[in-house]
Amino acid sequence: MPERGLLTVRDLRVSFRQDGRDIPAVKGVSFDVGEGETVALVGESGSGKSVTALSTVSLLGDNASIAGSITYDGREMVGAPESELMATRGNDISFIFQEPMTSLNPLHTLERQLTESIALHQGVTGAAARTRVLELLNKVGIRDPESRLGAYPHQLSGGQRQRVMIAMALANGPDLLIADEPTTALDVTIQAQILELLAELKRSERMSLLFITHDLGIVRKIADRVCVMKDGEIVETGATSEIFSNPQHPYTRKLLAAEPSGTMPPLEGAPEEVVSTDGLRIWFPIQRGFLRRTVGHVKAVNDASISIRSGETLGIVGESGSGKTTLALAVMRLIASEGPVVFLGDNVQGKPQRQLRDLRRHMQIVFQDPYGSLSPRMTVEEIIAEGLGVHKVDRNRSSREQVADIMAEVGLDPATMHRYPHEFSGGQRQRVAIARAMILQPRLVVLDEPTSALDMTVQVQIVDLLRRLQAKHGLAYLFISHDLRVVRALSHKVMVMKQGDIVESGSAREIFEAPKTDYTRELIAAAFNLGDTHAGSVREPNSA
Repeated sequence: MPERGLLTVRDLRVSFRQDGRDIPAVKGVSFDVGEGETVALVGESGSGKSVTALSTVSLLGDNASIAGSITYDGREMVGAPESELMATRGNDISFIFQEPMTSLNPLHTLERQLTESIALHQGVTGAAARTRVLELLNKVGIRDPESRLGAYPHQLSGGQRQRVMIAMALANGPDLLIADEPTTALDVTIQAQILELLAELKRSERMSLLFITHDLGIVRKIADRVCVMKDGEIVETGATSEIFSNPQHPYTRKLLAAEPSGTMPPLEGAPEEVVSTDGLRIWFPIQRGFLRRTVGHVKAVNDASISIRSGETLGIVGESGSGKTTLALAVMRLIASEGPVVFLGDNVQGKPQRQLRDLRRHMQIVFQDPYGSLSPRMTVEEIIAEGLGVHKVDRNRSSREQVADIMAEVGLDPATMHRYPHEFSGGQRQRVAIARAMILQPRLVVLDEPTSALDMTVQVQIVDLLRRLQAKHGLAYLFISHDLRVVRALSHKVMVMKQGDIVESGSAREIFEAPKTDYTRELIAAAFNLGDTHAGSVREPNSA
């Protein structure tokens, strides 16, 4: 334990006024962050982690009520004057948030956004501010920072945007950095690089770190102490080594056990081939000039050959921009490609859309974001049943009967079919998306990062559900993910992609136990925490 506490939270209680009543979000939380210490707040969505962190400098909405005590360097923050809170925000306590694309202004260049923070808190402008910006970008591992000053957020990769967010947080030399799920949306290799960067900056800048996450694998690598939160309360706290080796609370044990496990058994016999490609190529033309002449191509996918049989899962892994989703969309004939695409024995490449309509019901997709892919204006019954009317499936039974059956099969209560998506949890919404696909009795289901936005315990439930559905209906899965733990648990075969090329493919056992390429070994090391966060150099990821 550090000699002196930098941040001290005692009996913190936070509630939100809604519809005339107070909804409690944090219920009597107490913890400390010492000088130079990393403390992790761990728990599932809705446990109160982010609300606790935002309370430290009163960044909650007007409908929030905060009680208890929060002291920073001996100064009481609860009820402090706004001028004191503004002086503390950004100067003494800085934040890094989960999604840099929503935190950065899309209309302003990096230089403008970084110099704005420096000018606001330090009064430094002009050439001096520019020099400080270049120093910060160098510090966080952005190569050739001068060439990046005029760039906009959308022109950077996910890892580069997160590095810019870290640079903004460091701009005024804070003593405490609060990182709220800073790596959740990143590829595993970039995630490892960001964790390495944070650990190095913590040492070099002598900062304290409050790290918020639901991923215990990250906690093991970066934290000195852990506070486990559930339903607004801290149910267990202790040194990281103690929490992992001897967890006391049942919820902590549940979180530690919540990792997709096992492998898929080999297929029996010779199941029917559902889909295959041979040398599939997807190049997007680059057109310039008044006449829009083609001057080159973006080579999204090169020479992709796949085969998926009934009851089989092909996992496709790789970093963002590697071509995973593009390949899947081409297989479903949703974007143009070159090379044969054989679905249920019929080459569908080049067929007009009207001839593909009858096949569409047999090709379904489940997307990453269960909230963004469901219409907020439709009930769950309408969402799930929509495809029945389009494809005229099983007219002998009412759509309500079919919706009730498929909801029960995916673990949802049919009595809730009148509700809207916002009335369900993230895991339940993903089950709705799966039910929407399964009600059409497909042969091929594309699963595009279906678990990455979910808590670890919910991930396990969705993986188990997908296994049961595949075994029962003989489904062929094309499973896209950067989370190799989930890929290992669900896939029979694995294909590794990098910048549009297939760098390695084989059975899941071959890929995970004896990878042949350095790139695959790097992915596996990052996914299974084999790397050392506290060693090595800080390097910038390749732009996606």
